[in-house]
Amino acid sequence: MYHSVGDCSDDPYRITVTPERLERQLGWLRRRGLRGVSVAELLAARARGEGRRLVGLTFDDGYADFLDHALPLLDRWGCGATLFVLPGRLGGDNAWDPLGPRKPLLTADGIRRAARGGVEIGSHGLTHVDLTKADAKTLRAETAESRALLEELVQAPVDGFCYPYGTVDRRAVDAVRDAGYGYACAIDPGPLNGPHALPRVHIGQNDNAPRLFLKYRLHRLRRRPVEGL
Repeated sequence: MYHSVGDCSDDPYRITVTPERLERQLGWLRRRGLRGVSVAELLAARARGEGRRLVGLTFDDGYADFLDHALPLLDRWGCGATLFVLPGRLGGDNAWDPLGPRKPLLTADGIRRAARGGVEIGSHGLTHVDLTKADAKTLRAETAESRALLEELVQAPVDGFCYPYGTVDRRAVDAVRDAGYGYACAIDPGPLNGPHALPRVHIGQNDNAPRLFLKYRLHRLRRRPVEGL
């Protein structure tokens, strides 16, 4: 689970890695015979009984720096990824973060450029709200309406969803499933763990080779396997 790729000198939420750190992390994967892929590719491979050497890479929020800093490195290392974006904040910024710098988000054209570059586009909701606190109307907008807007924008199916803040409950899972998504990413979903509440590991600027190895091993120990995958 990545977010922004750029200057991390003022980063109170630890959502940013520098391009240099990302390159070292991708290199770490490749040297171990692992390859970063989109979540859709990973799930499809695992459904076939394959995917042992694949690692799903996700980038949340749809920061504009993805095009300049992340996409070229993914191409260089032969990796894919899923980019979760906010169609209700196109060309805006991370206004939901009270601390830290304003980080610009991708425009509609930027999202289409990422899609043309082979990146899977998924929804991060419409405007980045906590779905566990949303009323019924907001919940529909953040799930179903965001999917419809993105499919119109990229002219392709949008199969993946990512819960803002990683917060999830049964009501949110049901809304995402009812909106037609094939899968959804959380962080630590606990008993809701499943195709519509996939666990992920946060990767940050301090994650060097020893920390990556430890996180990789701990993830396999702590998270229950997803049934059917």
